[in-house]
Amino acid sequence: MSDVKKVAFLTAGGLAPCLSSAIAALIERYSEVAPEVELIAYTSGYKGLLLGESLPITDEIRKQAAVLYKHGGSPIGNSRVKLTNVKDCVKRGLVQEGENPLEVAAAQLTKDGVDVLHTIGGDDTNTTAADLAAFLADNDYELTVVGLPKTIDNDVIPIKQSLGAWTAAEEGAKYFANVVAEHNANPRMLIVHEVMGRNCGWLTAATAVEYRKLLDAMDFVPGIGLSRARKEVHAVFVPEMEIDLEAEAARLKAVMDETDCINLFISEGAGVEAIVAQMEARGEDVPRDAFGHVKLDAVNPGAWFGKQFAQMLGAEKVLVQKSGYYSRAAPSNDADIELIRRCAHLAADCALRRETGVIGEDEEQGDTLRAIEFPRIKGGKPFNIDFAWFDELLAGIGQSKGAQLEVAH
Repeated sequence: MSDVKKVAFLTAGGLAPCLSSAIAALIERYSEVAPEVELIAYTSGYKGLLLGESLPITDEIRKQAAVLYKHGGSPIGNSRVKLTNVKDCVKRGLVQEGENPLEVAAAQLTKDGVDVLHTIGGDDTNTTAADLAAFLADNDYELTVVGLPKTIDNDVIPIKQSLGAWTAAEEGAKYFANVVAEHNANPRMLIVHEVMGRNCGWLTAATAVEYRKLLDAMDFVPGIGLSRARKEVHAVFVPEMEIDLEAEAARLKAVMDETDCINLFISEGAGVEAIVAQMEARGEDVPRDAFGHVKLDAVNPGAWFGKQFAQMLGAEKVLVQKSGYYSRAAPSNDADIELIRRCAHLAADCALRRETGVIGEDEEQGDTLRAIEFPRIKGGKPFNIDFAWFDELLAGIGQSKGAQLEVAH
């Protein structure tokens, strides 16, 4: 018999196509194996925890939990808050000057009588949860924290597959299937599809693969200009791959001369170091978020690549489109729902046993689904460009593969 009486959920960080489904799966599992346990949800992530804002998971909500699988986003809200960034928490009015956010959060959990906290988020969310659990343990309060790995970048070490990433790739492909029709809006058209992925190119590569599957299922009429060549992916650039701009420009110019258009798939983190170096050399301030990450909207990698290649390819028009906000807010697809359910069920079972960690397939332990120890959770896992499926992608579009770069994490 478990001693767990009250369980809280929160979702944090950016959106991903798994948050609503993960909440549904957790509610279903607790209702199945421990219906007596009280459930609450802190609204807007750690912001709600600091401010003491929560909502009860009522019997009526439990009965309708399956509806959540059909929706994207997070019904309980998200925010980007790092409990160890005191200055940011004070600036945002989440704590008072002189207060320690960890103490404030701990006091709220104590006041609410929470035994288990489920954090659904990326590496920042879950390492913040680990900081909180450690603080509480040092102060003789037993809190079990069990995280679920959310990130469409699929870049959490040592987790094989993050929740929502498969869906994001599929949705990004659907997005570009409409955008690509812009190729016939202007002669010598350059279309840049910027895909989310700060340090990891997995999503860009997987989105390109999913998009080419859509092309495989299409019919074409080349004689009237409706050819696969014009809708094809012509290059894929990821942060982990060495990019020879001049060599690629020479290859792509030949394609442009033949097809009258070029379609590029670019990770939002590709080339960021070069862009930041240019900005700093000009004396410009580089905006960063509460976690110290460069704000990618400020450096705008897609526009940068568009400008570089437009000149070298002789493009008459450049269109930069970003699929991130479209793909990350989608409801989970069937493959993700199956993975989410397996992870959420184990998360609840571990919580009832008072076993902490982040639930995922542990790449360092034979891909076993388990509660991975918090100290082993890190972000920035690089995409392995030597995967066979990535080799097949590049071979299919006629692109040479550069060397694997070291990506800091």
